[in-house]
Amino acid sequence: MKGTGAGGDDATRATVEGLVSRETFRRLDLIAELLRKWQKTINLVAPATLPDVWSRHIADSLQLINHVPADVARWVDLGSGGGFPGLVIAAVLAERPGADVHLVESDTRKSAFLREAARVAELPVRVHAQRIEQVAQTLAPGTQVVSARALAPLPKLLELAEPFLSAGALGVFPKGRDAERELTEARKGWTLECDLRASVSDREARVLLVRSARRSSK
Repeated sequence: MKGTGAGGDDATRATVEGLVSRETFRRLDLIAELLRKWQKTINLVAPATLPDVWSRHIADSLQLINHVPADVARWVDLGSGGGFPGLVIAAVLAERPGADVHLVESDTRKSAFLREAARVAELPVRVHAQRIEQVAQTLAPGTQVVSARALAPLPKLLELAEPFLSAGALGVFPKGRDAERELTEARKGWTLECDLRASVSDREARVLLVRSARRSSK
């Protein structure tokens, strides 16, 4: 689903429209529209990716739903930034009873965007404008999935996500072409039960699923 400017992104948008419910698509459209508006004053995503927002961000985030149990309701997204994958996940889960999506983003301007997007698109979202370390212990209990996209190299990411993984959450982490190298590096300090899945939006990317992570004894 990699876009190549307006034409390619329109095709991806049409593909997504055929994959989700009408209400979910309406929410995703609102998110994309608001992102373009706010991007004029706040750097929410890399400017070069804005023409391909549906393929580079929305479809890339949407695929994560395929890797989690069908009954997932409570999801925590770390370092949510411009809202990917958090806002997209919330748009999908909005039709599920008890949906509870938490977005953690310490940047106050980005967190303001996340709150506005959640309001406009009527998403089951709570935004935490704090550092991950400040809220992890409070949010971890009961969390079914923890995600993070383009937040940190895997060794550091595991440290940030450890409270959630230790509490039984499934870690869902989109990674780029260096996924194998990051995994090798992380295994020097962690014992992991995990696997890498192919990305449907980028043939060089991967989705890392972490079922358990324990610090290796020295």
